[in-house]
Amino acid sequence: MDYPGQYQSQVLSAIQTIDLAKVTRVIQLFKSARAHGQRIFVCGAGGTDAMASQFLCEMVKSAGRNRSSRFRILALSDPSPIIAAVRDDFMNERVFVEQLKNFAEPEDVVMGICTSGDTSSVVNAIEYASWIGCRTIGITGCDGGEVARLAELTIQVPVSHQGSIEDVHMIICHMIGYYFVDFEKADQGDERSR
Repeated sequence: MDYPGQYQSQVLSAIQTIDLAKVTRVIQLFKSARAHGQRIFVCGAGGTDAMASQFLCEMVKSAGRNRSSRFRILALSDPSPIIAAVRDDFMNERVFVEQLKNFAEPEDVVMGICTSGDTSSVVNAIEYASWIGCRTIGITGCDGGEVARLAELTIQVPVSHQGSIEDVHMIICHMIGYYFVDFEKADQGDERSR
């Protein structure tokens, strides 16, 4: 079999490992956070930084369009000057924790995306968030690592190929985000929500 076909088979196999009941639980956590005005913070490590940002865009633009009730959601990897300043002073492993210290409150939601489950910046964010009483979600790969041990709810893609893990992580993010786009009706006639 040629490599593209092998890769396709690998990804299709990895997709089958998604625990749909846990994805539904994440959707419920997001619904509850929105209903109660709680914040949702998303963070990722390396390439999953970009995934966290893309997820934020979908939740703000697509899931918020023409809705009177919107998500209070931020990607902790987005504010570049803050990231640079924190990395200079505290090293990379505290880059998300230092932001959470300013904004996170009990019952807020913190979601960390990490292929290994062991990247220190994401592990520390989940650990700190748990400690102050936030709801925590880990989206991981491989054996789940420390994130799986620390998070209240973990969706794990138990394969070892990083590309396949990241592909499936994006699918999981789309399952969450597009639930709010496809299954919730937009408000009709409310100009303030547009």
